[in-house]
Amino acid sequence: MSDASLDTTYLGLRLRHPFMIGASPLADELDSVRRLEDGGSSAIVLRSLFEEQITLAQTGRVHQMDPLEPAFAARLSGFPPADCYRFAPDEYLEHIRRVKAAVTVPVIASLNGMTAELWLEFAGQIEEAGADALEVNIFRLVTDVDHSSLAIESQIRNIVVELKRTLRMPIALKLLPFFTAFGHLARQLDAARVDGLVIFNRFYEPDVDIHTIASSPHVELSSSAELLLRLRWAAALHSRVRCSLAITGGVSTPNDGVKAILAGAHAVQLVSAILRNGPTLFGDMRDGLAHWLDANHLTLDAARGRVDGSDETELAERASYIRTLQSWSRR
Repeated sequence: MSDASLDTTYLGLRLRHPFMIGASPLADELDSVRRLEDGGSSAIVLRSLFEEQITLAQTGRVHQMDPLEPAFAARLSGFPPADCYRFAPDEYLEHIRRVKAAVTVPVIASLNGMTAELWLEFAGQIEEAGADALEVNIFRLVTDVDHSSLAIESQIRNIVVELKRTLRMPIALKLLPFFTAFGHLARQLDAARVDGLVIFNRFYEPDVDIHTIASSPHVELSSSAELLLRLRWAAALHSRVRCSLAITGGVSTPNDGVKAILAGAHAVQLVSAILRNGPTLFGDMRDGLAHWLDANHLTLDAARGRVDGSDETELAERASYIRTLQSWSRR
């Protein structure tokens, strides 16, 4: 199978194949970016610039609070100071320009935030800097018991509406899976003309340190065990939404990549697997998909979404759940 037969479209961008680097520090240096392209990454997703960085640089405030005011200092003490971030906002724009000049594949910038406020205007500067697309990472764990799920989902939809009103470049939304009815939210975002959904953001859960009696950061690289949730939702959404679907998290092997395509992914983002194996893994992922398609006499378009979960009813899901639990008794 030739490389051309793996050509695909994601966010309206033409890619040589579906496999790309996800948002991470791996694209912080130009030499690393070139190695990623040489290794076969079909696009470059840059690390995220955070809402808190942008508002602090623009207004001197974080979530509308001045960190120098004693009344807010304790609430904001957990955020890193400005000089701890890899790129300041202006530096991030320059990094986009430099990466665009260094590679021929599409360059996707990333913003990470939780509100639909002033910081989103920075997306216009990202577009002017030359990014081919924007991935907006919405990471918000709602602990306020007075906030309803409907209000949160409306705020997320408003982010898409506002960005689509002002930007020409395509927009992908990267989300956590923790919604009561994620399918409904996905349909609402699709109706708001989002260009893509990236499923799913990893939820970094702090551990509890029994010596300090406090929570502590805990980060582990992802494994194939995390892929199943992504596969299930990609299969459920593939034929129900117009927008592109990207799977991120848990793709570790060429077989995982094939599964992502069968579930309906237009693009597959890798980070942990590249940290473990290096950029040459992109070639292995591409070749593994090509060989599987050849062996099964399928084109990429014919394989994508072949495992269709859109006709699964809630009763079918319930039956599958019970059947899975009962299978343990036969082991």
